[in-house]
Amino acid sequence: MTSAGTPSRFLKSVLQNGVGRYVCQLKRISIVFSKTGQSSLGVRDFIEDGVVDYAKNNPSTVVYVSPQHCAKPTIVAEYLNGTVREEAVASKTSSQISEVLTKLTNQSGLDIIRIRKPFHTDNPSIQGLWHPFTNRPPQPGGVRPPGQSDGKGTLEVK
Repeated sequence: MTSAGTPSRFLKSVLQNGVGRYVCQLKRISIVFSKTGQSSLGVRDFIEDGVVDYAKNNPSTVVYVSPQHCAKPTIVAEYLNGTVREEAVASKTSSQISEVLTKLTNQSGLDIIRIRKPFHTDNPSIQGLWHPFTNRPPQPGGVRPPGQSDGKGTLEVK
């Protein structure tokens, strides 16, 4: 926690994800809905039209469809790191539910918090950060080869 009260951390990659190959962090999706409830109408439409396409596009994610007597339909996402997220999808259309599933699929399961710095290393350098002006002299005009004029009529001799 920072002094402002918002949680923050350094930028980190989940299991070096994307270095070598990408591993989708979403392990399981459970779609819980009511067979007769009015608020589950969009979920039922999505199950008829889009759930097979979603499953084909995401072969590493297991999709469970469970009709239950419930007041609000929900989508429960379980990630590889053990995080469980629940999204209420009451009175949403089939396309809105597809957007929710896409959002849950693209997340890593980590909490969404403020990133402290855009870079972080586990082995920090004692030399500091490199930038294009690291080894440049501090005076304006830059470096000239020896023996050339500096514009004031004098020659540099080394």
